[in-house]
Amino acid sequence: MKTNDFKVKPLIATLLFASTLSAAQASDFFHQDTLTGDWEGARSALVQQGVTLSGDYVSETAGVLNGGQSYGTRYAQQIRLGATFDLNRLFSADHAGTIQLTLNDRRGRSTSGDLVGNRLPVQEVYGGEYTRLSEFSYANWLVTPQLQYKLGLLAMGNDFGGLSILTNFMNAGFCAHPLSMSGGSGWGNYPNAHLGGELKYNFNDSWALQTAVFNVNPEENSESSRAFKPFAPGTTGYIVPVELIYNLHSALPGQYKLGYYFDSSNVARIDQPERRANKRWGAYVLADQTVWQSSTLRSQNLHVFGQATTTDEATSTFRHWYSAGLVLNGPFAARPNDAIAIGYGRAVYNQHSRDNAVEGLRAKDELAAADAMNSLDIGEQLIEMTYTLQATPWLSVRPSVQYIKEPGAFSNKEIKDAWVTGVQVKVKF
Repeated sequence: MKTNDFKVKPLIATLLFASTLSAAQASDFFHQDTLTGDWEGARSALVQQGVTLSGDYVSETAGVLNGGQSYGTRYAQQIRLGATFDLNRLFSADHAGTIQLTLNDRRGRSTSGDLVGNRLPVQEVYGGEYTRLSEFSYANWLVTPQLQYKLGLLAMGNDFGGLSILTNFMNAGFCAHPLSMSGGSGWGNYPNAHLGGELKYNFNDSWALQTAVFNVNPEENSESSRAFKPFAPGTTGYIVPVELIYNLHSALPGQYKLGYYFDSSNVARIDQPERRANKRWGAYVLADQTVWQSSTLRSQNLHVFGQATTTDEATSTFRHWYSAGLVLNGPFAARPNDAIAIGYGRAVYNQHSRDNAVEGLRAKDELAAADAMNSLDIGEQLIEMTYTLQATPWLSVRPSVQYIKEPGAFSNKEIKDAWVTGVQVKVKF
């Protein structure tokens, strides 16, 4: 691996900044919740008044050890800044609601795109390399506190189709939403945002049902010129997710989600390219279950997770996604906030997409190439193992090892299975 390919300047700047603050706040620098601390009490004062400011930096550096298309290393990063305004405190009211503002900036290069050639991005933080408005929303309750709503510009994947336990991984295939959703419809995960509204009803502490309506505008997700123009033209339809949530409250807690989404966009069919479809759909089941809890250390427990999705065969190249794995929190008594995670996933390519590519080669009389393509596996498989080192409350370092099998399944290419290693660094400002 070429070590000179590592892009370390942002990390060096962060560490230098940390060292400077360390001298000024030596007493609690390594124990405070954020890198920049409480600003001599100003931060806590703002929270008491109703204003919570937040920010974080994430970098992901990953390189190919063996296989893929070429060797090398790529670096990607994200900087996020946010502000939450508690209108109840700001205006001394009982039912004024909350405003959330989030700005996101992503930069860097893709290990998957440049070096491996696979569909499941090695770096989950890569994508949409520009500064954008990722959320500007208003939230409150209606009639009863059990019925909550949110309106504005929203990243729908923040509230639908995710499991927080999966943020222990670096590959986007796991973290934290199944890619089949955004890969086959107008579904959008962070930092992509949609105009829309959400409605959630909490029946009790265990059961909740939520739905939403979001605008589908592919150009907003891909054009940097529209990063701050949520009302720009380009709408193809609307998407409506419905999700049932069950939270198991017991000595071994768990969370389960059953979801369905409908997209009204008019798009070309894959099974019949000469025709168009006036809808897209998908469904999913997500599960996170604690299977062991230490009797002596509360933070030490073992989770089992699983995901299964299906999408519209007529319109989605990403047909199915299956995954399962384990997350051990507090693996050592001396490291109660660390975690070890291992996961397996399989992404299934739409057979109609493969058939269309094969027929295209045969139409050009490239029969040998068509036969070779037809013999490729129909799915890409992924195994990832990570160790999360929670160095301080505001700094985590996560080494990752990934094995990618059949990386050329979605691009209809024969690519060698790849071993990838990398590290993710997170800093809370």
